[in-house]
Amino acid sequence: MLGGCAGVLVVGGLAAAGSGGYAAGQERGVGGAVSDFELQTDIERGFVGAAPGLQDGITTTVYQGRVLLTGHVPTPDMKARAAQVASHTPGVRTLYDEVEVAPLGSTWDGAKDAWITARLRSEMLLDPDMRSGNYTIDTSNGSVYLIGSARNQAELELATRIARYIPGVKRVVSYVELRGAPIAERSPGPPKVPVSSGTGNTLGPAPRSAPIEVQKL
Repeated sequence: MLGGCAGVLVVGGLAAAGSGGYAAGQERGVGGAVSDFELQTDIERGFVGAAPGLQDGITTTVYQGRVLLTGHVPTPDMKARAAQVASHTPGVRTLYDEVEVAPLGSTWDGAKDAWITARLRSEMLLDPDMRSGNYTIDTSNGSVYLIGSARNQAELELATRIARYIPGVKRVVSYVELRGAPIAERSPGPPKVPVSSGTGNTLGPAPRSAPIEVQKL
């Protein structure tokens, strides 16, 4: 079991790659994407076996063995149980626990979260300075979580800057690792490429200063 391993740290689903080409375009490669998907499946299976309904409301995202849990559960005990199950799953390098405790019946706009994720993914895909395949995005209650790998600090700052100007975003949390090669510096400010959402202005104006939290890895 991995629970006694120093590599697992609790500090706070990988969508299966749609095609071999998409996975191959990521720095983790096809094999890494498959391994992460298998690990996600093992964790979610552990939730099902641990307690009824434990997996409800929790999203599991995995990137190169690093696991991010987001979403909400009704009690602190369920939050602790989910973290315990995930951290004891073989293959987990690090666990980031961002699950919130919220009573049953709490307002949780899953449609808005999905819209934020889709728009951010679109803007990252359209930006020539982004290698978007190296980022996994999860949005929970207006908080955007990024996990993956950036080629350098400039690309990481670009990713978080794009995210913070998406309408409806309350905060941006980065669990992105840094890699190497430099890219051209970009001046701060909102992204210049508009993306049509097809939903008008239902989410309100873009925040000017959604807070960014870059976690130390």
